[in-house]
Amino acid sequence: MIGKRVSHYDVLRSLGSGGMGVVYEAQDTRLDRRVAVKFLPPDLGRDAQTLERFQREARAASALNHPNICTVFAIEQHDGEHFIVMELLDGESLAAALTRQRFEMLPLVDTAIQIADALESAHAKGIVHRDIKPANIFINARGQVKILDFGLAKMDLSRAKAGSEGASIDETRAANDLTSPGAALGTVAYMSPEQARGHLTDARTDLFSLGTVLYQMAAGVLPFQGATTAVVFDAILNRDPVPVMQLAGHLSPDFGRLVDKALEKDRNMRYQTATELKTDLIRLKRDLDSGRARAADGKSVARETGDRGSGSTKAAERSIAVLYLENLSGLKEDEYFRDGITEDIITELSKIKGMQIFPRPTVLAYRDKSVTPQQVGRELNAAYVLGGSLRRAGNRLRINMQLMDARTDFPLWSERYDRELADIFEVQDEIARKIAEALRITLTPQEQQAIAAKPTENLQAYDLYLRGKSHARRVTRQDLEFGLQMFEGAVALDPEFAQPYAGIANVCAQYHYHYQSDGQWMERAVKAAERAAQLKPDEPEVLVAQAWIAYARNNYEEAIKCARRAIERKSDSDGAYYVLGRALFAAGRYQEVVDMVDAALLASGDDYNVYVPINNALGAMGKDEMLRNVRQRRIQALETHLKLVPDDARARVHLAIDYVQAKRVEDAAHQVQFAVALRPNDANVQYNVACVYCAMNKIDEAIVAIQRAWDNGFKDADWARRDPDLAVLHDRPEFERLYPKPMS
Repeated sequence: MIGKRVSHYDVLRSLGSGGMGVVYEAQDTRLDRRVAVKFLPPDLGRDAQTLERFQREARAASALNHPNICTVFAIEQHDGEHFIVMELLDGESLAAALTRQRFEMLPLVDTAIQIADALESAHAKGIVHRDIKPANIFINARGQVKILDFGLAKMDLSRAKAGSEGASIDETRAANDLTSPGAALGTVAYMSPEQARGHLTDARTDLFSLGTVLYQMAAGVLPFQGATTAVVFDAILNRDPVPVMQLAGHLSPDFGRLVDKALEKDRNMRYQTATELKTDLIRLKRDLDSGRARAADGKSVARETGDRGSGSTKAAERSIAVLYLENLSGLKEDEYFRDGITEDIITELSKIKGMQIFPRPTVLAYRDKSVTPQQVGRELNAAYVLGGSLRRAGNRLRINMQLMDARTDFPLWSERYDRELADIFEVQDEIARKIAEALRITLTPQEQQAIAAKPTENLQAYDLYLRGKSHARRVTRQDLEFGLQMFEGAVALDPEFAQPYAGIANVCAQYHYHYQSDGQWMERAVKAAERAAQLKPDEPEVLVAQAWIAYARNNYEEAIKCARRAIERKSDSDGAYYVLGRALFAAGRYQEVVDMVDAALLASGDDYNVYVPINNALGAMGKDEMLRNVRQRRIQALETHLKLVPDDARARVHLAIDYVQAKRVEDAAHQVQFAVALRPNDANVQYNVACVYCAMNKIDEAIVAIQRAWDNGFKDADWARRDPDLAVLHDRPEFERLYPKPMS
């Protein structure tokens, strides 16, 4: 096989073999990248039922897009050869690592969190791996985990439909299993009891297998052993393992309890979801890190929160950190609603002058994390912490709220709201009033009127607006398109609802700039912004929309003015600092971009876009040390973002640029390949690919990429000529033809 061309893959060398076939390194001649190709045994192709089942399972695995799961690029057939094309990995399997050593506590927990995170993603799509073992867990050179080989995976369709609170095994029908019950599939020593019996399996079987892997990583031996398969089966089914703490006394007792729970023979006593297991692992890591992490976090917070951390250690008397509500439905699709309600409560409380409310980006770091009020108060220097939970079921809503004194952990006020969904605005109003009462603040008539105002009377329009807002923040092409649909649906239901008009204007202006320089997008943006301004001219979202329109028309001074007005009214207005930074940079006002760095990063939270004009301004001014620090922060922001939105090709090329500067050239090349595969004809992606190649000093490749960017619609000569990442292309005839110097 080595030296042979199969389809458009040149087979280079063997990487290993197993029961399901042989894996080779190959060159993909179409995309010019190295890949791993697994060729299936010839007898597999002769059995139609087996082949059909395998292809279904392989397609299911290829649907997974997660940083801790080996990416499946294609499932192909050529001249009778059936093969799978996968991401090529550099590192070693966990099995190889275990031949040398047991794991210490911190690297063990870090690895376990990554595995659990990958399983959480697979299970949410209804895919159960069923062969979790060290040989199928790869650790690359940077310590990143990759789960391999979904060859025994099954689709648990009841879970796929039900979400993370999916059906139990008793509710899973045999028809949903892609392999027949009665066959004990998997590697014996890592099987769950239900696998050993040949029973139907669900997501909990992977959690048992992971428990076995964690036991082995800690103790250096397997929990269930025997000279024959029958003896191992008997141990799995009937015998308790030696407690892991007897074999690994240097580890945390909490870890021992975690492993014991994962290895429960009765799956109803086991961890029920990967999310539950991951949460316990994260909590354990937090406790292990606490001695060092608090000191490190203290410095970080002092840097990022301005004068709150300088000089005085006394919390503002009425400062409140509003934490994101816990989403008790457990459904990912409800998170937009949870986020929207939390942010509306922050906005309502911010209208009361007697309170200091921490902005959304500051508290965003605590979303979906288990923290105590005292911890939050200490890290943010907050006097009070408002937290709670939300559960939505049909048209009913339950919200539990509690205001805690961060110094004493004593509750000042708590309330449970069991209401119709239609009462959500009244609930937000009541929460604001009750907290004011608890803090002995008397509301002025103007404040009472402000917090009583409803954005819309139409609840469905409000719901669509929250959905659109959640997606539009991501700025990917698909998310902007979906956000636009939601905003348009909202204004169709309520033509007097200002915010979704602003959303339409923002989305259309950004779509025009980032993806399609078509006049129709600007026409739609202008029309929506004009309507929004008629309804609420001073609304921050409306001002940001007007800034984008001015920017896209090259009216940079007007864009700067609108963006600054939005920031004056609401310091963390979505996208305000991003469009302000772009307008200042395009106007050549680099120092003003540098001056706003701290405020912009603090106010922008998880929005990686704001780094674009900041990095460019720092580069243009030669502030190399500051640029290195900002790039490192952007790497963290982008890596976090891509765990949530793995198909954001634009984010991947930005990450590639930063990886090159951090001397992580192979990682950069991988991100470029991934981004181009996701969006081969995206002008913005190709533009940033050119920037990456310039940083790598691959000038010819950069010229090809910038030509593709221009061909696909990136015609902004002002930006291209000012961008320091493209400086090496200046005076190249190919570049000058595309982006000529302005006429003097």
